[in-house]
Amino acid sequence: MSKVIAKNHAIVIPGDLLAEGPINYGEGIVKRNGEYYSSVVGLFQDKGDFIQVKALRGKYIPRPGDLVIGKVIEVGLTSWIVDIGSPYIAILSANNATEKRFDPINDDARKIFSLGDIILTKIASFDRTRDPLLITNERGLGKLRGGRLIEIEASHIPRVIGKKGTMINMIKRLTRTQIITGQNGKIWVNGKKIEDELKAIQAITKIELEAHTQGLTDRIRDMISEDQQ
Repeated sequence: MSKVIAKNHAIVIPGDLLAEGPINYGEGIVKRNGEYYSSVVGLFQDKGDFIQVKALRGKYIPRPGDLVIGKVIEVGLTSWIVDIGSPYIAILSANNATEKRFDPINDDARKIFSLGDIILTKIASFDRTRDPLLITNERGLGKLRGGRLIEIEASHIPRVIGKKGTMINMIKRLTRTQIITGQNGKIWVNGKKIEDELKAIQAITKIELEAHTQGLTDRIRDMISEDQQ
C-alpha cells in the first residue's frame, strides 16, 4: 500500500522523503528500497496516483515540439546559431528558416535573420547526441519586433500561463499587451505604452516569486487593477 508523506505543493530539497510503497512517479524523484526521495529543490505535486517534483531552478532542456524564444548570436552562410537559454547551442538552418528556397550563392542569410535578432522558433529535433535543430518556417514563427524580452525559470512557465491560459490571458487583457511565452523561460512582452509593458513584466515577476502559493491569480488581478486606479 502506498503512503504519501510530503504535503502537496510543499517545497522540498534533495533527500527529502516523499512517499513509500507502490506509486507512479515522474521528474525530480529517485526511488530507493521502495521509498521515494526528491532529487532537486522544487515543488512537490501529489496527483493521487502520481507524484513528481517540479524543479525551481535549472537550465532548460530542449524537447521536440517546444516553442522557444531565442537570440541569434552567430550568422553563417547557410545557418544561424541561436541562444535558447540551454546548455546546448541551437542551430537554425536556412532550409528550416524560410519557405522559399535558399541559394547560398545569391542569398544573404543576414537578410532573413541578423545578429542580435530575437526569434520565436520551435525545437524540430533533439536527442542529446547533437545540438537541437530549430525551425521558423511555420505560421506564427519568426522575428519578434519591438517589445521587451525577459527571462524566468523555465519550470515556472506553466504557472505564468495558468490552467487553459487563464493567467496569461488575464494579464494580456488587463495590461493591454501582447505576450508570447517560450517554454525555455523567455517571455516577450509588447504593448503600445511602456507603462503597460512594465505592468505585465511586474505581474510575471510576481508569479515567478510566488509560483508555489495559493490564490495567486486573485493577487495578480488586484495588483494590476490597483496600479490602474
